[in-house]
Amino acid sequence: MKALRYFGARDIQYGSTEDAALQDDRDVLVQVKHCAICGSDLHIYHGHGFSEDTGFCVGHEAVGEVVEIGRAVRTLKSGDRVMISAAVGCGACPGCLMGRVHECENNGSGCYGLSAALQGSQAEAVRVPAGDGNARRIPEGITDEQALMLTDALPTSWMAVRNADIKPGASVAVVGLGPIGLMAVEGCLAMGAGRVYAIDLVPERRAIAEGLGAIGVDPAEAVPFIREDTKGRMCSSVVEAVGADATIDLSLRLVGKWGTVSCLGVNQTRRFPFPMERAFASGLTFRTGTCSVPHWWQELIPMVQKGQLRPERYISHRLPLSQGAEAYAILDRREALKVVMTPE
Repeated sequence: MKALRYFGARDIQYGSTEDAALQDDRDVLVQVKHCAICGSDLHIYHGHGFSEDTGFCVGHEAVGEVVEIGRAVRTLKSGDRVMISAAVGCGACPGCLMGRVHECENNGSGCYGLSAALQGSQAEAVRVPAGDGNARRIPEGITDEQALMLTDALPTSWMAVRNADIKPGASVAVVGLGPIGLMAVEGCLAMGAGRVYAIDLVPERRAIAEGLGAIGVDPAEAVPFIREDTKGRMCSSVVEAVGADATIDLSLRLVGKWGTVSCLGVNQTRRFPFPMERAFASGLTFRTGTCSVPHWWQELIPMVQKGQLRPERYISHRLPLSQGAEAYAILDRREALKVVMTPE
């Protein structure tokens, strides 16, 4: 089959690889209809990956059609349209059965496309382990592109918004306006935030956030602007959606006393200089962590069905999978928000 594979820093290649196939009675084989590039995939693209493997298939956001099931699969059948959770678990322990795969008791939690251990979904087909728990039929009223955003991006942004302790009428900042950051802006407003400061280096992204009802702010001006606008109180909640040291540091400077910083961005710094003295004196809460995608589907699917959240609006480019190398490059140059690819 054809797939996008990682061979080193900025070296994503489209080519042939071993066909995806069932390996266990609980596996499901899905023919990919659409897949997308996540911002965290850029860590791999830059060579700062999650393993030393090369040659593996990348990607962890995909929707498609079930083409084969193992003998123990009970909830899915061939021909079902499914969305595939980016985060997977064993599908059998109490945590996984509740959709909280990060609490997997059998060491089965993981993510597609980070190494050769679980091949990615930017391919013509993908094997879904424990398919009953790690894939779901696309519900009525949900388009393929909306379902694609539900495989990772929207649940991750929603988790971060929920972790930010947003109160009605509160002043909130979102740092980083990639697609997940923009979804977080939308989520903060849906949670009842009074003012949302949308912070990013790219003016066009700030303009999109302003169209949602946020206040666009350049990062260099964020601290003095928000200090003046809030009369020194700063923000009660901050959502950090990049994962860089600089954006986490900025988020910690934007939060007010007894406020919360919710960090969804992937950061691999082993010794981040956390301002512990200020955090203690101000009673700050700092949360971060990976998203158990299935846990949030119950809340998010009705919101998307009703049009309360429109994650598909952040798709800026649609390309064939064969142009995957260029897709990564344009995302890296910040010329795209969300890139969706389709196997030919």
